[in-house]
Amino acid sequence: MTTSIRADLLKWLIAPLFVISLVGALLIYMLAWSPAQDALDRNLVDTVHDLSEHIELVDGKITLNLSDQAERMLRVNQTDSVFYAVRDLAGVTLAGDTDFPPFLLFAGRNNEPIAYMANLRDLHVRVVAMKVVVAGEHLWIGVAETLTARRQIQSRILFALIGLETILFIASLAIVWFAVTEGLFPLQKIRSRLDTRHVNDLAPTEEHDMPAELRPLVRAINGLLARAQDDSRARQSFLADIAHQLRTPLAGFKTQLELLRTSHGLSREAEQSAQLMTDSVNRMIRQTNQLLSLARAEPGQVENRRFEIVELDKLMTESIQYFVQEADKKNIDIGFELQPARIMGDRFLLRDLIENLVDNAVRYCYANGRITVKCFQEIDIVTIVVEDSGPGVPVADREKIFKRFIRLDDKTSGTGLGLAIVHDIAKIHDASIVVDTGPEGKGTRFAVHFKTA
Repeated sequence: MTTSIRADLLKWLIAPLFVISLVGALLIYMLAWSPAQDALDRNLVDTVHDLSEHIELVDGKITLNLSDQAERMLRVNQTDSVFYAVRDLAGVTLAGDTDFPPFLLFAGRNNEPIAYMANLRDLHVRVVAMKVVVAGEHLWIGVAETLTARRQIQSRILFALIGLETILFIASLAIVWFAVTEGLFPLQKIRSRLDTRHVNDLAPTEEHDMPAELRPLVRAINGLLARAQDDSRARQSFLADIAHQLRTPLAGFKTQLELLRTSHGLSREAEQSAQLMTDSVNRMIRQTNQLLSLARAEPGQVENRRFEIVELDKLMTESIQYFVQEADKKNIDIGFELQPARIMGDRFLLRDLIENLVDNAVRYCYANGRITVKCFQEIDIVTIVVEDSGPGVPVADREKIFKRFIRLDDKTSGTGLGLAIVHDIAKIHDASIVVDTGPEGKGTRFAVHFKTA
């Protein structure tokens, strides 16, 4: 099961935030509703006091001296119905509504109002009752009011609170999301640095701009890269040493075979065997040279201090004389259009790049075909072009051909390293390679674009 730091952080931040928001909303609702409830109860308390002032003792009998007009004003309300009752301690109703809810006779002291909820005529009502002493008589006075106005106020408070809490919660979510994203940004920075690297770029990544918590991770990665770099250097050094050691005996072997072939008295079978051995030695020499080129062209193995101004047109003239002879063997018309051009680069690597491009064209071009090698400069770009009239490269395979040991045509001899070497050398020189169809819609056109010196 895949875990996510982002998901874990959001889970542990949002869940408590949601609970805190609910608790906060409840507390705010209570703080908002309690004063409103007290204010409405205060109105009922005032009504109770008003009624107490109209109670009189007439002929030894408790009477509520309240005119019809005053009673109508008492009972008239814009939203709610109002009820009242005056009772003695025995529960006998002396005035008002006989079905008024029972008083809480066990609670309250004289002239101390109490408020509570009750039911009256199948309605929920809010009751305020107070015990008073009139002419030496202990009485209960109560006023009840339906809950329409209170529920309206509750609804307004609730809706306002829900809206406010929703906005605050969404804002908190946005802040949490932003904070988590910003907190994970250094990890994304490390990932992007590593993702954009070439497979052979083993240079350490910077740690000075990393937070203290990530620096041990960066150091561990750099340690791993350093060990991998040491291993890569050892392998490249071994490869270069082997190639160097093989070149001299192979060259001597080739010379001896050439002498053997030119000597007289060889039978036809011996001459054919000598030719086959010569061809094999030539292939071994080419493969050895390619291994040496591959060792030199490994990205990350070349330092900028080795770069110098190279006159590319002259270097190409020096490099391709051998391939003119190879092209003649297949009756290929090879032409050159070399204009003066200068770039900063490594002379040996650039020679390898040119030789591999031209060799690739000679190998894959059809007999009696045509190859054109160009070099020209346009403002701040220098371009090498090699065109051939061979079978061409399908669009789907144009990226694949620069991988090592990839060969699209098994009928043509080769190791599959030539274009991989070209790609690595171009990368070292910060150059780009464009593969396209050759002239007249046939063959292949390789263009390498360099920056001028």
